[in-house]
Amino acid sequence: MQTLAQRAYLDSELGVPNELPHAGSALENPFVFDASAHELKEMERRGLVRIVDEHRTPAATGSLIDRLRFMRVQ
Repeated sequence: MQTLAQRAYLDSELGVPNELPHAGSALENPFVFDASAHELKEMERRGLVRIVDEHRTPAATGSLIDRLRFMRVQ
């Protein structure tokens, strides 16, 4: 079973900036979105994507990623 981040990666086009979506999925939950964004950041460390833009919002537990744009490079 694919994770939400894996699905976003596979649905993206090579070399085209993509925004990790919010609406219409479990990614509307800020903690789920943050976890998926961190998974994409791990994909960046493995050379699969490049993070184009990231925004964080303060939260009780630190900060959460609330916007992430990435580009598929592999």
